[in-house]
Amino acid sequence: MVSMVRFKKPFLAITFVFFFILSDVSLARIENTKDNQKSTYIVHAAKSQMPTILNHHSIWYRSILKSISNSTTEMLYTYDNAIHGFSTRLTPEEARSLKSQIGVLKVLPEKIYKPLTTRTPQFLGLEKISNMFPVSNVTSDIIIGLLDTGVWPESKSFDDTGLGPIPTSWKGTCESGDNFTAANCNKKLIGARFFLKGYEASVGPLNATKQFRSPRDADGHGTHTASTAAGSAVKGANLFGYASGTSRGMAPHARVAIYKVCWEDNCVASDLLAAMDAAIADNVNVISASLGGEAIDYDEENLAIGAFAAMEKGIVVSCAAGNSGPTKSSLQNVAPWVITVGAGSIDRDFPVYVKLGNGENYQGVSINDGSFTPRTFVPLIYAGNASVKEGAEFCVKDSLDPEKVKGKIVFCDRGNNSRVEKGIVVKSAGGVGMVLGNSETNGEELVADAHLLPAAAVGFNSSKAIKMYLQHAQNPTATLVFQGTKVGIEPSPIVSAFSSRGPNPITPDILKPDFIAPGLNILAAFTKNAGPTNLEIDDRRVDFNLITGTSMSCPHASGIAALIKSTYPNWSPAAIRSALMTTAYTSYNNGKKLLDSATNAPATPFGVGAGHVNPIAALNPGLVYDLTADDYLNFLCALNYTADRIEAVARRKFTCDAHKHYSVTDLNYPSFGVVFKPIARSSNATIVKHERTLTNVGVAGTYKVSVTLDIPSVNVTVEPNVLSFNKNEKKSYTVTFAASYPPPPTQLGFGRLEWSNGKNIVGSPISITWELGPK
Repeated sequence: MVSMVRFKKPFLAITFVFFFILSDVSLARIENTKDNQKSTYIVHAAKSQMPTILNHHSIWYRSILKSISNSTTEMLYTYDNAIHGFSTRLTPEEARSLKSQIGVLKVLPEKIYKPLTTRTPQFLGLEKISNMFPVSNVTSDIIIGLLDTGVWPESKSFDDTGLGPIPTSWKGTCESGDNFTAANCNKKLIGARFFLKGYEASVGPLNATKQFRSPRDADGHGTHTASTAAGSAVKGANLFGYASGTSRGMAPHARVAIYKVCWEDNCVASDLLAAMDAAIADNVNVISASLGGEAIDYDEENLAIGAFAAMEKGIVVSCAAGNSGPTKSSLQNVAPWVITVGAGSIDRDFPVYVKLGNGENYQGVSINDGSFTPRTFVPLIYAGNASVKEGAEFCVKDSLDPEKVKGKIVFCDRGNNSRVEKGIVVKSAGGVGMVLGNSETNGEELVADAHLLPAAAVGFNSSKAIKMYLQHAQNPTATLVFQGTKVGIEPSPIVSAFSSRGPNPITPDILKPDFIAPGLNILAAFTKNAGPTNLEIDDRRVDFNLITGTSMSCPHASGIAALIKSTYPNWSPAAIRSALMTTAYTSYNNGKKLLDSATNAPATPFGVGAGHVNPIAALNPGLVYDLTADDYLNFLCALNYTADRIEAVARRKFTCDAHKHYSVTDLNYPSFGVVFKPIARSSNATIVKHERTLTNVGVAGTYKVSVTLDIPSVNVTVEPNVLSFNKNEKKSYTVTFAASYPPPPTQLGFGRLEWSNGKNIVGSPISITWELGPK
């Protein structure tokens, strides 16, 4: 979950113990420092340079490998679709030698990625779309491939009742393994594969007591994301009675194909590429990847390279933006040919009140599994005042004094240790309940955890007030009152604090994230192999679980993209992304801007992107910004990529025209990342131009442009400012941004450009930044 925050181990989104800890959502290189030790490397080859005497690329790869190694070194995988090349185990010296071989473009060290709903269909208005998509609709021909931790096939979310034959386009398979056979697949779950060679080569043998050597999901993250994207309708879904209702995925009639690449919180690049290679060959229509790592150059990022190959085949690739927010430039999966999805809240909450002995009440959230009986007021103590070792205020393991904690509710501060494990520390020390207080960084955003003792998570403001009470009351007391599930919470959505933020750390001219989707406290199917907290001590088993993170927002986007793909099968991935972006909304019904949980102020495009996804509007976008594979390669030319670097991404030769002027601002993206460079002292203004082309996918008509900007010192001109379209016609325009120096103190500005025909509004966010440097 790149968002898998489960705060169990750090791994999936920010959710309970469950999702992955933000600090762990980083990409690690596995490269031994000793020259005589072997590590895994991924070798990118220029297939065009294969000797004609060889009749298959795998023979060529073996000959390349043999030329630098006299040992019995074998290839882990050969890749045909996601990249041209192979993965193998090499010493650093062998890797260096391999780089000099003819036909070798890159030799990259192995990397590890981290995996980063009953209410969301109604929240997104999908019940209206349901009337437009009967079971017989072509939606059932769409196949969503999920790169994740596997699947729990017995879940009712993968029931195939009412579905017709498996699409004839499907070329995949259902692999057998530990506690999993081909019989576990059906007309809903049409394929399941697992990829483990890279993990075991780099990390070590799989722990068979905790993991299944098969597509079966030991962790729950993959089952959750798959059911979010395309789960069948299940009545009465809930977690301990909370969030009860009918659970269904965004595209409930679409088919699901599982590619298990994540094992014990690690998703290894060589396995990931093998899975993408298979998904492309299997003919999936959408790839959903709720995982990620630190953003790096596009020709070094294996997920981005594999996504480029998928995009060329017409496959939509949807990725999580990451859970490292609200840190600036913390985005992951920023390649312009993928959909980058941030996270927001929905209008549902799980309130629990912290009632203090002075009569004050403070609302928090939590999940009560039904085993906790209401208690009268009991003593309340701050964990920092019950210390036996450093870290007691955060309720770290063995930090609390049982003599001071027994029979009391303990107030713990948020920190980097698991939220649910804090409760276990309190319980083991004899505490009867816990209040978990947000820090200023966490703000007012609350994650609903299924704690193992009565608990309440409270926001920063409530945290300060309760601490003040603890400081001044002679005998502080408290009790917890659980309120169940409440819907209709306003305002919603709010950009989640954990959702990674822009600007784009690789190319700030390409504004990311693209948009946000529901990612906070999302209910979906779960594994029966683990408890809802994912802790070994948790022996509870559930059919559905609440998880938080961009791992959850990503499959929402994937499923909605599948709906659009089924309606417009000939649309390119870029056109589908454009429809999702330009129809996203940025304001509540009262006209006020969407809020950011981290600041409690209006959200900027660095957090919300183009806005919150709007499925109904996306099915009728009016105009789209389309792109081809060559457009993206021209973009790489603008970044001054060499021919070899481009070939590593494109898997084919592409020569940048030395006589042509390339600009990143010419990429036909549905947003505007405006970057003003330092200017000469003799100049008092600087100009940035963006070229765009719109394609009419609606009825003929005339569109007029409007621009809003929050920086008076920047002037914007759009030429032409009126565009008249026939059906399917393309029209181009130029946006000129002119700024005077010096820049504003924040060196930031935001705005929005909209084309409207009186019915359709085609909106694009604008971000403006100034690079530091001499004038």
